[in-house]
Amino acid sequence: MVQTELETKKKPELKVNYDPTGDVLYVSFDDPRPARSVEIEDGVFLRLDPDSEQPVGFTVVDFYKRFSEHPDNILTFPFPQFVQTTGENRK
Repeated sequence: MVQTELETKKKPELKVNYDPTGDVLYVSFDDPRPARSVEIEDGVFLRLDPDSEQPVGFTVVDFYKRFSEHPDNILTFPFPQFVQTTGENRK
């Protein structure tokens, strides 16, 4: 049986790390890597690959506080379809 290119590619993994001291949730699509951050909501940062501008993860400040205050225990964040990349957005 011949494997297709799609079958042999590594499947992306979601990596999640929570810092209880700082109450910060870090989520990476595959292994964490250098990125630039764009604040898309107060305390919510979309992390973008500096070369391709593709999302590589996100960071949520005050995660536990946000989660515990939401009555349904579901958080929704607005991830824009297109992130404008100007110098003023760089963090």
